[in-house]
Amino acid sequence: MLSTFVVEIFLAVFVIARYKMNEVGKLAVALLIFLSIFQLAEYNVCATGWVDPMWASRIGYVAITLLPALGIHFVYALSGAKKRPLVYVAYLSCAAFIAFFLFVGQSLTGHQCTGNYVIFQMAPGSVWLYALYYYGWLLAGIWLSMRLSSPKTKAVLYGLIIGYLVFLLPTATVNIIDPSTVAGIPSIMCGFAAFFALILAFWIMPRVGKKR
Repeated sequence: MLSTFVVEIFLAVFVIARYKMNEVGKLAVALLIFLSIFQLAEYNVCATGWVDPMWASRIGYVAITLLPALGIHFVYALSGAKKRPLVYVAYLSCAAFIAFFLFVGQSLTGHQCTGNYVIFQMAPGSVWLYALYYYGWLLAGIWLSMRLSSPKTKAVLYGLIIGYLVFLLPTATVNIIDPSTVAGIPSIMCGFAAFFALILAFWIMPRVGKKR
């Protein structure tokens, strides 16, 4: 967790240092930073470090809740689309879940560090709704990338699709092989998302970022 945090922070600093912070640059850095925050939050849950583990869980969930909405925004920015109706809906649903995790005392009821990943216990009845939010916007991002693809943006948007698939497919495979890992989906998914971070920094940004 800590090594993944360091890698993702390094990639964020690399993007900041190499590229101008226009809309695409800012969104790329935000994605990398929030991915890294979740890793640091997981580390605190397992190592009982500087932050109370329960609050570390909340901070981690706020970080990953932002990722699907930022992803939708990123797709629009990469495509150059002027009309962006899904961005507002994505951020509104994102804000609702952030408020839930920050201000509802029983939104997260517990956690367990297994060594390989962290299991977070959410309030009964909220798991399916959060899964619908999360997977819904991730799949919408893939669909939107295909829909907005053009000869000019195809390499970048298809690279983004691959970036999504490199953490969605391995997570699904792990869950199929060992159904007990379903409880650790956020942790497992964000572990594989380190590959997404590498694709973002070394495939997408060199094609769309404006060098300083």
